[in-house]
Amino acid sequence: MNHNNLGDSGVKLLSGFLKDPRCTLRRLGLRCCSVGEKGCADLAAALSSNPAHLRELDLNTNNPGDTGVKLLAQALKDSRCQLERLGLVFCSAREEGVGALFSAFTSNPSHLREINLAGNQPGRGGVLQMSALLENPLCNLNIIKLSYCVIGAEAFSALSAALVSHPSVIRKLSLNFNELGDAGALGLAAAIKDPRCRLEKLWMRNCWIGEAGFVALGVAFRSNPSHLRELNLSANDPGDAGVKALAQFLREPHCKLETLRLNECGIGEAGCVCLVAALRSNPLHLRELALLQANAGEVWLGELLTNPHYRLDTLKY
Repeated sequence: MNHNNLGDSGVKLLSGFLKDPRCTLRRLGLRCCSVGEKGCADLAAALSSNPAHLRELDLNTNNPGDTGVKLLAQALKDSRCQLERLGLVFCSAREEGVGALFSAFTSNPSHLREINLAGNQPGRGGVLQMSALLENPLCNLNIIKLSYCVIGAEAFSALSAALVSHPSVIRKLSLNFNELGDAGALGLAAAIKDPRCRLEKLWMRNCWIGEAGFVALGVAFRSNPSHLRELNLSANDPGDAGVKALAQFLREPHCKLETLRLNECGIGEAGCVCLVAALRSNPLHLRELALLQANAGEVWLGELLTNPHYRLDTLKY
């Protein structure tokens, strides 16, 4: 039902169907459906009446606000609720709503697998509640998407500490366009280097990460090289030392990275040389390399596509 102008009145009618004990709907898509606070209240009431079947709920790009999200949280904390995937992208949720949501999942922690809160503002309180969920040994949340969430290094420190204490669950983490800085990267690196960490995809585009953060991440990936498949660190400022640290990770024989994006990172000739040398040592796994706006890239990177020794399918520079 995505991209329909249902509005609150339409969701109220739909909720009557969802309340029926004979309803066994497992997936509900209401993306871009003009759902507001009242619609979310009706939806929450329906889920409270019949909580056991729904596994996936997409409310992306609606306007429930904190009040609507809090009402939804009341339904989600029911122990009979087995929701696995929740999308609330750009839903005008702030600290109060996000905090209530993660408090609910902490009460009922074992089912949620994926949450997308991009474009909301969880604040420090919301991030703390999220961290409490991740520290719960029953938590099985393995995909977290927090792009454009106005999270700074101080708030992120709680999340990275939770990942350090419980590193084995997370598989995909999206943190694009948050001002995490080197401090945030250092905190995350402490979790990544733990051999129990099995992170497969990490997106940190435009996170204000400099040389020190890149070096810490490179060292962490080199310590635990075999799980990561996709890494996006575009629009940061690694410097030569940061690129060298990533290149050392790529050299690792157990490194199986398939996609690396370093667009708009100001990478110069020395960095390009390091990357090519690393791929020459370990050419079998990387399929996509994006280095848009790299300086001197054309001179050093051309051989990656023409030489059959490499397995690259896509090279952007």
